[in-house]
Parts: sequence; C-alpha cells; structure tokens
Amino acid sequence: MNWITNYVRPTINSFFSRREVPENLWTKCESCGTMLFHRELRDNQNVCTNCGHHMAITPRERFEHLFDGGIFTEVAVPEPIADPLQFRDQKKYPDRMKAAQKKTGEKEAMLVAEGEIGRTPIVAAAQDFTFMGGSMGMYVGNAIIAGAERAVEMGRPFVLFSAAGGARMQEGILSLMQMPRTTVAVQMLKEANLPYIVVLTHPTTGGVTASYAMLGDIQIAEPNALICFAGPRVIEQTIREKLPEGFQRAEYLLDHGMLDRVTPRTKLREELITITRMLMGQPPAVAGDLPAPDEAAAAAIEAPAEEQK
Repeated sequence: MNWITNYVRPTINSFFSRREVPENLWTKCESCGTMLFHRELRDNQNVCTNCGHHMAITPRERFEHLFDGGIFTEVAVPEPIADPLQFRDQKKYPDRMKAAQKKTGEKEAMLVAEGEIGRTPIVAAAQDFTFMGGSMGMYVGNAIIAGAERAVEMGRPFVLFSAAGGARMQEGILSLMQMPRTTVAVQMLKEANLPYIVVLTHPTTGGVTASYAMLGDIQIAEPNALICFAGPRVIEQTIREKLPEGFQRAEYLLDHGMLDRVTPRTKLREELITITRMLMGQPPAVAGDLPAPDEAAAAAIEAPAEEQK
C-alpha cells in the first residue's frame, strides 16, 4: 500500500493537476542583458526598463499605445498584383509572402489606421520590419497613398512610422517606382496644408530613406535608430576609411541637422499630440476632462454664493 500511496497516486494526480506554464515569459535585453518580464516589457512599449534600449515593436502594438484607449480603425488599402515578375530565388515569392503572413499575422509590411491621439484626429501608417524586413513593395506604396488620400479627405495630419531595409527585390523596378509615387502622395498633403510627420525607427534604410521617410515637415527618430541609404559596412569598404563613432545613428544625424528631434518611445505620444495640435492651429491638449455638473449640483453651488451677497 505504501508504494501505491506514495508513488502511484501522486503520479496520477500530477497528470491532472499539472499546469501549463506559458513560454517566453522573459525577454533578454539585447543591449544590457537584463531579463525582462514580458508584461512589464509590453507595458513599457518594448523599451528596456534598465538601459532604455528600444526593441522591435509591431505596428499593431504601436497603435495600441499611440491612439486614445488603444482604439483605431484600419484604412483599406488597394491590393496590388500578387507576383508581377514571377520571381523566384531560393523560394517562390508567393511562398515567402505566405511565410511572412503566418509569422506576423499581418497581410503586408505596412498598417494604416485612423483614430485620435489626445482627442486630435489623425491618420497614421507604420511599417513592420518583421514582415520581409519591412521592404517597400507595391502594397506599401498603395498604403501610403491610401493614408495620404484619407488624411486629405478628412483634413487630418498624417503620421508615418518607418522601419525598412529598403525596396523589395522580388518586385524589381516596380518596387523602385514606389519612391516617386509616395513622393507625390506627400506633395498632396503639402498642397492641402496638412502636417506630415515622420518617426524614423530602427532601422530605416535604402529607398525608403531616399523617399518618403525624409520628406516630413517634422523629422523625429527613436534613440539609437540606424538611419541611412547605404549601410556603414558598405561605406567603409567603398571609401576604405574608418567611420566616426555612432555614424548614421539618430543622435549623430540630429547633431548634423538631418533630424528635428530624438524622442524615446515612451514619450513619443505626448510629443506627437503637442506637435500635431500646434501645426493644426489648435489649443494645447487638455490633460484631464471633468464631467459637467448636473442642474441640481450647479444650483447647490450657486445657492451659497447668492446668500453671501
């Protein structure tokens, strides 16, 4: 009986009472090596609470922190031709797309949405670097045009978060044509006297930097973001010289006049509220709203004032 009581019964009970422990409860900071609890990291917008290192964040997560109450509406984007060049390297282009969609849960590399920040209505677009390196293809071009047209239609500022490795090679010249297309979309906003604000995140490179990412009325970057056309390794090999410390990083570009601000992600929402309201000629945002008193409460307040008179 001792064997049954001491071994068999506890073993059977352990199978029924065993709790599944979720995986990936902890994330290691790439910069300082600190182990961060997943909820704490999520609440801090994927910014290390120890050293301030900015980790990757998806467009959907970014919008949940950006918009009031995390509420936003997606803007419809026209679908381009799926595989215009019938491109294939190690895999077929449609197979790469399916793998990226399964990995990210998103349709493409850019998400466009509208909503309010600090009660200020805006249209926003954000690139997802985990989706094929955030590469700029025809869909990304269509997304920026759709966002700009929606902003012009509604008379709202357009805020864009860039994160890309450049143009999408599987679409060849068609991806490069998105550079002038998106430039025209930005010009639409300027002609409508609407603010176009760009937030450059890590990394923003290639044809994206050479087009819509550097055409903003206000250029903001997240700390230590790599922002360039050609990467530092390519430049060093070309000129055969050692580049300065921090070359092509956000702080270096700010010191050399290519950016207006370098703002931590956790303070970005407040800064965007201030800038958009200023550029739209609106008064400063109200930090907190109090409900209007009902008639009975108003009468009770006014009565003592009348008696004092």
